[in-house]
Amino acid sequence: MFSTLISAAELHNLLQSDQSGTVIFDCRAYLTAPAQGVQAYREGHLPGAGYLHLENDLSAPVTADSGRHPLPDFTELAGKIRAAGVNPDTQVVVYDDCGGAMAARAWWLLRVLGHSNVAVLNGGYPAWITFGGQVSDQLPSKPPGTFSENPDLSMLLPLEQVAGFASEGILVDARTPERYRGEQEPIDPIAGHIPGAVNRPLQLNLAADGCFKSAEMLRQEWNCFLGSYSAEQVAHYCGSGVTACHNLLAMEHAGLAGAKVYPGSWSEWIRDPKRPLAIGD
Repeated sequence: MFSTLISAAELHNLLQSDQSGTVIFDCRAYLTAPAQGVQAYREGHLPGAGYLHLENDLSAPVTADSGRHPLPDFTELAGKIRAAGVNPDTQVVVYDDCGGAMAARAWWLLRVLGHSNVAVLNGGYPAWITFGGQVSDQLPSKPPGTFSENPDLSMLLPLEQVAGFASEGILVDARTPERYRGEQEPIDPIAGHIPGAVNRPLQLNLAADGCFKSAEMLRQEWNCFLGSYSAEQVAHYCGSGVTACHNLLAMEHAGLAGAKVYPGSWSEWIRDPKRPLAIGD
């Protein structure tokens, strides 16, 4: 089974020989145009793929105290996963069209819910097209599965532990260097980063073709970046808890398991004006 990444060729071969029924989810989403993701899905997607909406399925409604993408209700999300035909032993594959930046959120949430057989399609929809894979505009119809959630909350860094985390571990910001340094902020009302955090933009996980770098290369780069810190001493965040999962996925693919995600991320952190902010490097 695949638990981090799966290539287009591997997915094609799996679908050709699959007897248990691999379940695929299209996770294409665009932060500045939320309606375009589902529109892209309706126009064409991998055969049999369902759709997980970033705002409606992979997030809960925004509140006055939350970040932009609060964690969804785990029971509700599990029900949607089960309705798509997922059983405890089902191989799940998720994809997007932006190097895994959105699909990694679905991957991480499924892992949190206790489903280890979930992988991100490496290179996403573009890689599938380049491979010559078929597309469809037909909506899937599968009998419900028996998936049941068993949330592992140890994979989350709660808000109350964020302020002190940098003194005992390493808090990694996945946003671009310009946003991390507070030089620009196109989405959130306040620029900057959480004090003590260090920057590792998610784009560094990808090669020029939009696919993840090899596991060996990622392991070398992340070990160099982390220095003496172990994976268990690492927590990831971003703007709203979505793209932080990309860095976690890269570490997992590199064999560096055990890091956490701060799901509220920067957009939650800045909700309280009493929380400290940092600018620059």
